[in-house]
Formats: sequence, C-alpha cells, structure tokens
Amino acid sequence: MSVSEPLPTEPLNTPPENPSGGFERENSGFVGRAAAAIGAVLILGAVAAVVFMPSSADDSAAILTHTIARADLTVSVTEQGTLESSNNTEVKCKVRGFSLVTFVVPAGTYVEEGQELVRLDTKVIEEQHSLTKTNTFIAEATLAQTEANVEKAKIAIEAYEQGRFRSQLQALEKELAAHKRNLRTARKMHDRSRALFRQGYVTDLQADGYAFTVTQAELELKVKETEIKVLKEFTRKMQMEMLNGNKTASESKLAADLAGLAMEVKRRNRAAQELEDCVIRAEKSGLVIYPSAASWKTTPDITEGATVRKDQVLLLMPDLTQMQVKLGIHESVIDRVRPGLKAIVTLPDRTLEAKVSDVASVTRPAGWWTGNVVKYDTVIELPQEAGLKPGMSAEIDVILAKHENVLTIPVAAVVETEEGDFCWVTTPSGPQRRILQLGDSNDVFIEVIAGLKEGEEVVLNPTALINEAEEKARNTLTQRKSQVDDASQPTEKSSGDRKDEGESDRKATKNDEVDV
Repeated sequence: MSVSEPLPTEPLNTPPENPSGGFERENSGFVGRAAAAIGAVLILGAVAAVVFMPSSADDSAAILTHTIARADLTVSVTEQGTLESSNNTEVKCKVRGFSLVTFVVPAGTYVEEGQELVRLDTKVIEEQHSLTKTNTFIAEATLAQTEANVEKAKIAIEAYEQGRFRSQLQALEKELAAHKRNLRTARKMHDRSRALFRQGYVTDLQADGYAFTVTQAELELKVKETEIKVLKEFTRKMQMEMLNGNKTASESKLAADLAGLAMEVKRRNRAAQELEDCVIRAEKSGLVIYPSAASWKTTPDITEGATVRKDQVLLLMPDLTQMQVKLGIHESVIDRVRPGLKAIVTLPDRTLEAKVSDVASVTRPAGWWTGNVVKYDTVIELPQEAGLKPGMSAEIDVILAKHENVLTIPVAAVVETEEGDFCWVTTPSGPQRRILQLGDSNDVFIEVIAGLKEGEEVVLNPTALINEAEEKARNTLTQRKSQVDDASQPTEKSSGDRKDEGESDRKATKNDEVDV
C-alpha cells in the first residue's frame, strides 16, 4: 500500500464475538491505539513522499533550468553621476556681508574676457562710500589741528626756556642787585650814624632808625635770593614738566589721529573697491556654469534676486580638457574601491574607459534628503575628449574584479539559508538539493568554488519548487489527519465487522511502515 493512497473505507470482516464480551472491550482500546499509530505514520509518510518523490510531468514543465558552464565573471559596482571639471576657475563675491544679485549671466554661456558676469546691488555700498569719504575729511582736519598743537607745545617749551624763564630770572637778579646796593648803602649810613652818635651830632633814635634800615635791606635781599632759588629749582622744573606733558599729549593725539586717518582712508578705499567689485567681469574667455547646489535645495544658489555672501562661489569657469565624474559609492563595497581601478563611463552618446583617481576616506554627511544612505565620494578621471561638458549625466561601472574561466551560477538559482547556500540540480529522479561553496559575484552570476560540475543543470526558480512542496505537504497532512479522525471515532458494528476491521487496520499499519 502506498502512502499517497487513501485509507480503505469499505467494511472489513471481523472475528466472531467473544461470548463473555472480552473481545469487544479489548477491540475498543485497540482501535484507539491503532488509529493514533496510523495517524503518526501517515503524517511522516506524507511529508517524506511529497518532499522526496520525483516530480511529475506537470511539475517538470514549470521548472526553469540553467546549464552550468565556465565563463569570465566581471564584478563591478554601478552608480550614477554627472560630469564636472577638476580645474575650475571660481568667480567669488568680494563684497563684505550680504548682497543682492541684480543680474547674472545665464549658465552655459561662452563669455569673452572682460564681459560682465554678475552685478550686485550698490545702494548700501554707495552710502558707505559717501560716509567714509566724509569721515576721511574730518580725520584729516583733526590731524592738522593736532599737528599744530604739537608744534605749539614744542615752541612753548623753547619759549619758556629761552624767553620767559630768562626774563624772570634777569628781573629777579636785577632786583637782587638793587637790594644788595641798598643793603650796602644802609650799612654805610648806619656806620656813619654811629660815629655821629658818639660825637653827639645824632640822637639815639636816629641811630636806631639807620639800624632798622639795614635790617630791612637784609630781609629784602634774602627774599629776592629765595625767589631766584624757587624760580631756578622749582618753578622752572614745574613749568618744564607741564610743557613737556602738553607736548607728549599732543604727540599721542597726533599718533591717534594718524591711525584714525589711515583707518578712514582704508575704509574709503575699501568701499570704493567694493563699489567697483559689485560688477564682476570675466578674467578670461570660456564657458560659465553655476555651482552645484546642495542636494536638499530645490533652486540654484545663484539667480537674480538671490542673496549672496562674501567669498561665496558665484560662478565656475571649467577647464574642459580636465573632466571628471564625482559619484557616491555605498559603504558596503567602498573597501574594494581604490585608486587606479578601471571604470566604464556610459554617456548619452558614447562610452569611455576611465579610472578611479581618488576615494574619500570619510563619508559625506547623510541626511533625510539622502534617505540616510551612507556613501563615500569617489572621483573618476576621464580621458581628454572633445564634446564633454559639465552637467552631462553618466552611468559609471567601477570594475572591482575580473575572474577568467570560472564556473558560474545565476543568482536566481541560489537559496541562502542559515545552514549555507543551496541550489537544486535536475536529475532523472527529480530535483536534488546541493550545498554550494561560492566566491565573488555580481548582480547576475556567482562564482562556484565547489558543489557543482560543468554541464549540470540547476533550477532557476528553487523557491517556487520549495513553496509547491510545502503546499503539497500541508494538503496531504490535512487529508491524512481528517482520515485518522474519522477512523478513530467508535461505531456500532457486529462482532464480525469489528474483527475484520481490526485485521484490516493491522495490515494497513504494517504496509504503511514498509512504504515509509
């Protein structure tokens, strides 16, 4: 009996009933145990029959196969990019702060040397230029006044030393000489009065008067001597310190005014230069393009009405003899990319052979506009060829490896599991599972190191085969379980029927065990 055949449902002969009723009790327990055993055996048999039985003619017609053969396997990574020049002349904004663009030459225009490229709004710059000119004039006037004060301070020092001080000293010395003469005269008069007093010609009071005159002359002389000493030692020093301080202050003010004037002149010249820089002209003849905007922006950075800042790149003038493509390589394969690798660049009108010239060591910033995909900038250097322009779209195949004369298997024929990689090989008895040892791969084929031979045919849709086997196994298990449930239910039968049924169950169980 085959496990794929249904259970017999026709009534079977049963042994004669035991008069004591013992057979009926024993048969009732035996039927339950036999039904459970039959169910377990049938379930295992159904799974084994469905999974390992040869495919029928209908199943073979739905299987797609591929013949294993040797071939050259090229492993590459494909990315999209745009052409750009590796040597760009940058046209930058030289005006400080933020400026408004009032005119910009269209991208892709071929310009001549000296042609106007960009024009910025000059209203603010003109006001600054006018203000700086006024401030320069004020600084020049202040400087002239300070220079005069310095010269005045110098003249004041010389005038005091050579004029006022000497005149004061001479006046005091003249008065001192007069007081000395007065003192000598008073002393002579006093000496004469004393002689006359002894002779009786002068009274005592008159003699005392001449003595007082001498004392007064001496005091006046000492006062003048003191004034001269104060003038020389204190007044002169104090005046010189004050005059020198005025001179130093004037000279410091002069230095500050000179620096202020230089600053104002610099501001005036810078404003004049920025006013001139508001009109940007081409330094050479060539093609003009706009710089690439950030990927998250929807409009270019340079357009009429846009606001630009100092040192921002406004335009590019590329060197068309040095072209390249910058693309992003995913982090999963970046370790295999290195400078010098061959690259195939497919343009809309031609295909070029190029090479990798540079690979970034750090990733570009990932954001929501990139889908948080981590990529590394890689530069592909293109050969010199006419007709290459910046902005052209290109598809680049970077050749990572090339394996010659190796066994290959289609990617669709391989199933990856936790136990390893498998495929199914067609045999006369049906598809047979093989475990594989695989090597390098591309998007279509995988290198086979072990597990297959040249000329063998593998199934291209093994997942369909597995799903079909699983579906058949589920249907068979469901059918067998239903039959076992029906067989295990007790029914009212004659003793002969129960005997025949027991014998039939024992035979069916024995045959099922043999088939499995």
